[in-house]
Amino acid sequence: MTTHIARQPRDIAHCVSAYLQAGDLDGITTLFHPDCQIFFPPDQPPHVGITGARSAFEGFMALRPEIQSEVFSEVIIGDIALLRANWRAVARDGSILAEGQSTEVAKRLDNGGWGYLIDCPYGPPALA
Repeated sequence: MTTHIARQPRDIAHCVSAYLQAGDLDGITTLFHPDCQIFFPPDQPPHVGITGARSAFEGFMALRPEIQSEVFSEVIIGDIALLRANWRAVARDGSILAEGQSTEVAKRLDNGGWGYLIDCPYGPPALA
């Protein structure tokens, strides 16, 4: 399988999409920090760590949608980045499966690339 490394924080979603379309769940998890939290769905407790990243994407593996992400804000300070993007998951037949406006915090990974530390596909969750 091909290895995808996000050279810039804004490239993470494109790499996730490539792994998703290839059906490579292990590849997807390489784009998440080991301490990550994924707030999806936003009304549920977050998926935590690499095991959580696996569980967050398992349901999408059979569909293999393309994730289209348009990052409209990126702030990088050292090894941390804050991203905002408009995204959509598009099925192979072209239908839109989901879409939203995300907020993410990315962190540089041991492999030199970038991965999500905090992933909020529908924006940050409300206060409890």
